[in-house]
Amino acid sequence: MRIGKNPQIAKSLQTPDYFHQVIVPVYIPNNEDYFKDSFNVFKITVDSLLKTCHAQTFISIVNNGSSAEVEAYLEKLYENGDIHELIQTNNIGKVNAVNKALVGQSFPLVTITDADVLFLNDWQKSVYEVLEAFPKAGAVCTTPNSRTLKKLTENIYFDNFFSKSLRFTQVKDSQAMIDFVESIGNPWVYRPIHLEQYLTVNHDNISAVVGAGHYVCTYRRDALPQNGFDNTDTLLGKNTMDPIDLGIIKKGFWRLSTVHNFTYHMGNQSEDWMYDKLHNLVDDKQVIPKPKLVPITSSPFLNWFKIKVFGSILFSRHIFWKNFLRFKGLKKEEAKHY
Repeated sequence: MRIGKNPQIAKSLQTPDYFHQVIVPVYIPNNEDYFKDSFNVFKITVDSLLKTCHAQTFISIVNNGSSAEVEAYLEKLYENGDIHELIQTNNIGKVNAVNKALVGQSFPLVTITDADVLFLNDWQKSVYEVLEAFPKAGAVCTTPNSRTLKKLTENIYFDNFFSKSLRFTQVKDSQAMIDFVESIGNPWVYRPIHLEQYLTVNHDNISAVVGAGHYVCTYRRDALPQNGFDNTDTLLGKNTMDPIDLGIIKKGFWRLSTVHNFTYHMGNQSEDWMYDKLHNLVDDKQVIPKPKLVPITSSPFLNWFKIKVFGSILFSRHIFWKNFLRFKGLKKEEAKHY
């Protein structure tokens, strides 16, 4: 039996001050073997986020089946108001966990990050500069990588094939790129030329590296599915993030990275340098203006053509690709080894 009228019926939701959501799925089931030091690494991630995020950032953490110790730590963060949303679930995989936090909110910007990322000051400011300078930017990674130039970037080349704004420029921080590939156990990825020049798009005084990784990346919400991604049966693996990465370019958006490094991949072992960088962070809660995002409309057919037809011709034919690299600024010998 119901008596009276629910007082919530006539109330409207309050408009939050937040405009940027950060989603962190975390899976640390124990403190043994591979996960022996993962909890310490995760704490560095959280501490760096709390120090570097501006005041309009909404932090969502999805506990994806972690241990009781991790769960208690997260609950304390939530109770203290350090994070804004805590979602508890069993291990349902990374994309499914991201969905849990994504569909419940509608902020214009969403950063999806792994639980082993060290954030540096001004990472959001740098992302916003890229988003405003390049209206088609739908995904912006804060760890530049010169080897992402052929990873779902066909539409960038189609849109800028003859433009002088697309050209090779000097790498700003080669050591940070070396640190990244060493952190994932692939130190042989780069040849010398990859550490000297990367392909960038340029507008006024703002540049961005072509391509983006996905261990940490900021997305325009309108570049993502309105109702989240289809659930997958993959917990983790090489193609785990395909629903997100492919969806971006199918909507006509570009995938870019900042030219400077603002995030470090830490892996599953904490090291002294991580604590040094964490200690040197400035606790900054300044108000940052919301970036102006220009609405993007695109043709599904043209997007398909860019990806399937133009891209396959440019990337699959060795002579076309190498000549294109020379056209954009590399010397013959440099293009040969790029």
